[in-house]
Amino acid sequence: MYQIYPRSFADSDGDGIGDLPGIIARLDHLVELGVDAVWLSPFYPSPQADAGYDVADYRDVDPIFGRLADADQLLAAARSRGLRVLVDLVPNHTSSAHPWFGAALAAGPDGQERARYVFRDGRGPDGAEPPNDWQSVFGGPAWTRVTEPDGRPGQWYLHLFDTGQPDLNWDRPEVRAEFVDILRYWLDRGVDGFRVDVAHGLVKQADLADWRPQDEPVSGPGTEGPRPPMWDQDGVHEIYRDWRRVLDSYPGERILVAEAWVQPAERLAAYVRPDEMHQAFNFEYLEASWSAPAQYAVITRSLAASAAVGAPTTWVLSNHDVLRHATRLALPVGTPRPRGIGVDDPQPDPVLGLRRARAATLLMLSLPGSAYLYQGEELGLPEHTTLPDESRQDPTWARSGHAERGRDGCRVPIPWEADAPSYGFGPGDASWLPQPTLWAEYALDRQRGVPGSTYEVYRTGLRLRRELRLGTGSVYWLESPDGVLYFRNGALRVLTNFGADPVELPAGAELVHASGPLDPDGRVPTDVTVWLRPGDEPGEA
Repeated sequence: MYQIYPRSFADSDGDGIGDLPGIIARLDHLVELGVDAVWLSPFYPSPQADAGYDVADYRDVDPIFGRLADADQLLAAARSRGLRVLVDLVPNHTSSAHPWFGAALAAGPDGQERARYVFRDGRGPDGAEPPNDWQSVFGGPAWTRVTEPDGRPGQWYLHLFDTGQPDLNWDRPEVRAEFVDILRYWLDRGVDGFRVDVAHGLVKQADLADWRPQDEPVSGPGTEGPRPPMWDQDGVHEIYRDWRRVLDSYPGERILVAEAWVQPAERLAAYVRPDEMHQAFNFEYLEASWSAPAQYAVITRSLAASAAVGAPTTWVLSNHDVLRHATRLALPVGTPRPRGIGVDDPQPDPVLGLRRARAATLLMLSLPGSAYLYQGEELGLPEHTTLPDESRQDPTWARSGHAERGRDGCRVPIPWEADAPSYGFGPGDASWLPQPTLWAEYALDRQRGVPGSTYEVYRTGLRLRRELRLGTGSVYWLESPDGVLYFRNGALRVLTNFGADPVELPAGAELVHASGPLDPDGRVPTDVTVWLRPGDEPGEA
C-alpha cells in the first residue's frame, strides 16, 4: 500500500497545491515502483484547519484538489493499471464548517441538532471552566466554549484535535446512519476501501471522567491498566462490525484499515477480528527502537497477536503524521519520537539516517503481512528539519505554544525532476511548503536506473517481495550472533546487522538483494539488511 498525501504529491495547475489530476498524471510511477494499492489522504471540501482532516462535506472534492469527476477519473485510471484505491474516512469529528455543526450552534443547548456532537455545560458556578481536564492532541484544552444564539456564553464542545474539528457523538443513531451512507456513497463510486482516521477515538467513556496523567494523548497504556476515557473504548467495535457488513455486501474485495494508536499488539488485534476491520496500522512497530532485541520483540509479538485473530499483520515506518524514518532513525537509539524538528534543534545525521532507513525498509518488506509506504520514502526523503517556522501550517505549532514543530516537515512536496521548477512538483515554482535546496539530489530522475539508489533498492525489493510471495509467508528465526536478526521467510533468508562490527554471510549463501554494499571482505556492515538464498543453514530457533 502506498500513501498519497494529495497536496504534496503532484500539482497540475501551478497553484502550489497538489491535486487529483496531478496524481492521475503520476500513476505510472506507482506501477513502475511495484505497489498494489493506493491510499489517498482526504481530498474533501474543507477549511483546511488540519490539512483536510476537518471535513465539511464527505461526498465531494475540494476545489483545490479538483472536481468529483476527477475522483471518478482517478479511480478509473488506477483500476486500468491494476491499482486498488482506498480513501480516507474521518469519522471521529467533522469540520466546524460542516452544516451539522452550524445547525448545532443555531439550535441552542436544548436542540436535538446539538446532540450530534459532544456538548456539555461547563464547570464552576458560571460554567466558565471546561467540563473536564482533557487536552487536545495538538496542545491546549480539548474544549471550546460557544456563544449561544442569544449572545450569552454557553456550553462547551469537545475537540480532541483542533478547535475546527468538533467531535461527533457516536451514541446518536443519526451519526451512525450518516456514515453508513457515506461508506455506500464511495463504494458505489468504485473505491476499494477506507483508511479510518482516529479509529480508536469514536466512542468516549460515558462519564467523560478527568484523565491523569496525560502522558501520551493518542494511545492507551495497554491491557493491564485503565484506558484513557477518550481512546480505545470497547464500544467502537460494534460500529466496525456494522461497517464490515456493509463492505461484505459489495462484490469484490473491499477493505477497512484502522488508524488506531493502540498498544500492546494484543489490544490492537481486537480491531481486526474476523467480523471487524481487515487491517490496522502497527504503530508499535513504527516506534520500535533500532536494535535487534527491540525489533525481534515487536515482530514476534505482532505476528502472534494477529495470528490469534486470523488477520494479517501490517508494517509501516513513515506516514504524514510522524518524522520520516530516514531522519527518525538517525536519532540516538531509544530516543522518544519527537513531534517535529526545527532549524534550531540538533540536526540528525542524514547519511546515518538514510543508511538505517534503507535497512529498516528491506527488513520490513521481507515480513509477512501488508507493507505500507509513504510517498517520497522510495526516494529516501528525510524530514525537512530546517523548514522556516514562519512557513509552518500544522495547528500543532500554534496550539502547543510553539513548543512542538509539528508535522509539516514530513509533508513537504516531493521532488520528481532535479532541474525543474519546484523540482517537478508543479509547472511553476509555487509550493505550499518551501522545498529545501537539497531536494534536487533526491529527485526521481536522479535515481531512476541508477544501481544502488534508494529508488532502485525499493523497486527491486518490491519486485522480489511479489515474486517470492513474502507477504503470505511466515517467519522462522535462525541462530545468529548478538546484534543480528536472521530469519527465513519461504525460500528467502533475511539478515539485518544492528551490531557495531561487520558479520560474515552464512556459509554458501547467495546474495539476492541488499540495502547497501557489503564491505571489501564481503561481510555485512552495520545497519545493512541483506536478502539471501540459503547455503549451509544453522538450526532454526
